[in-house]
Amino acid sequence: MHATTRATIQSTFDASNQGTIHFGQVVGQLLAAQVESYQVDYRSGRATFYLPDGDTLDCPFERSAQRIADAFDGDAVRAAIRGAQQGQVMYPEFKRRTQQAGCVGYTVWLAGRHVTYVGRRGETHLERFPD
Repeated sequence: MHATTRATIQSTFDASNQGTIHFGQVVGQLLAAQVESYQVDYRSGRATFYLPDGDTLDCPFERSAQRIADAFDGDAVRAAIRGAQQGQVMYPEFKRRTQQAGCVGYTVWLAGRHVTYVGRRGETHLERFPD
């Protein structure tokens, strides 16, 4: 992986985790770095970024002290998504809300323009990017 690509991914990841950029900015910066998709696993505290050529970058993050809820609440996940889309919920709060809603992780399909959120028993919520 080219050093510039690695630096762009890492700085975008860091800014998002600090709550200083919105999801739309994350998407734009990662697309510019040619990221095809990325997966966030709340349970392992890891985000993995995938490039079209097969290169990957793992970025660890501090796992929350709060336990991820057992039951998946799709409505609460959607509410967290809406708040993020409206710029009212930044990523640290988004993580907290989606974990309270039983989300164990998600995959952002930048090329496919959607996100798949997953619960403990394989429940899913698919959210398409707004136009």
